[in-house]
Amino acid sequence: MSSQHQKVALITGASQGIGAGLVEAYRKLGHAVVATSRTIPESHDQNLLTVQGDIADPATAERVVAAAVERFGRVDTLVNNAGVFVAKPFVEYTAQDYATVTGVNLAGFFHITQLAIGHMLAQGGGHIVNITTSLVDNPDSNVPSVLASLTKGGLQSATKSLAIEYATRGIRTNAVSPGTIKTPMHPEETHAVLAGLHPVGRMGELSDIVDAVIYLENAPFVTGEILHVDGGMSAGH
Repeated sequence: MSSQHQKVALITGASQGIGAGLVEAYRKLGHAVVATSRTIPESHDQNLLTVQGDIADPATAERVVAAAVERFGRVDTLVNNAGVFVAKPFVEYTAQDYATVTGVNLAGFFHITQLAIGHMLAQGGGHIVNITTSLVDNPDSNVPSVLASLTKGGLQSATKSLAIEYATRGIRTNAVSPGTIKTPMHPEETHAVLAGLHPVGRMGELSDIVDAVIYLENAPFVTGEILHVDGGMSAGH
């Protein structure tokens, strides 16, 4: 595939877990990928460019998008996968907790998405996918999660707003709302308890979320969708 016609995906939080799985999946689709996280190593794949940085910092967003345009000439897809989750009783959240979670989950989404959409408009289209959490729609008394709901809930609302704002200009915006997924974030000794939070009785696999994102990538008539991939949590208990 020539670089002139090769699609380009930007993926945040890309060094491990869901993000690393997304990098692999988009490369298999034939996309060039620009992957970013604070600790991501250098890539030896000419169609995979890595950029280290804190996505909460607007300068990181600028470097990621600029690198994509400089190396590959375009931006077709942005997956806002980077996220921070801090589970505490509401009154115990500190100012640092608030700054950290809102920095990554909100500012980290806002700056890079604004820049990416600017390029998508210039080239005639594109796709945004936001990774949220099932706790937005289904709070659990065993998992205090106000900061997750505040930030990831905001992303879900922004997903629909962006989808409508740019529906006639070729830019689709969707979200995937996961249940609890087996990632390095969750120690193995917690898996049995976490599995029990889902009606299907198991945690999700990385492939469940990656497959959902790739479905949305290949679904041109789908925009404004919050795709729940949560083992039935959004249906009830």
